[in-house]
Amino acid sequence: MEPVTSAHLRSFLQSLGERYQGFAAIYLLGGSALCLLGSPRATLDVDYTIEVATEDRPRFQAVLTQLAAEMRLDVEDVPLGEFIPLPPGAHERRRPIGRFGQLDAYIFDLYSIALSKIARGFEADLDDVVFMLSEHLIDLDELRHFFEHILPRAPEADIVPQEFEGYFAEVQRRARR
Repeated sequence: MEPVTSAHLRSFLQSLGERYQGFAAIYLLGGSALCLLGSPRATLDVDYTIEVATEDRPRFQAVLTQLAAEMRLDVEDVPLGEFIPLPPGAHERRRPIGRFGQLDAYIFDLYSIALSKIARGFEADLDDVVFMLSEHLIDLDELRHFFEHILPRAPEADIVPQEFEGYFAEVQRRARR
């Protein structure tokens, strides 16, 4: 598979919009979203979630899968709300990337992305959150507010609250350096 670059990702979205002849919205998550925002960390996959009519989903997935294979991209449909409780207003904080044919592309809520990375707790994930904070893409006080809001519901997503709190404390420590 090819490393994901901003140019490669935009080319993928353009081609997807040309090939898929219907209305849909794609939301990028994780490293591919951060790639578009200038993250220096390389990523090898494109995590996404989509909004498309139920009856059109198989056709959309087929087009996306075929294009990803041609472009040598590793793509994965990630239902973020199943991995963490989404903070209030997550869908309103999406960031538009552009419109490609009838395909609207967005970066999903950065606070949700940050919280999912904190919940996972990998070193690279915590570094990604620090990148978002250092680039002022998210605010630490707002992130803390959302963290405190979802913490009581963490076990619903198989997140151990004590580990989640520890990872959040580590992000705060790194952000203050």
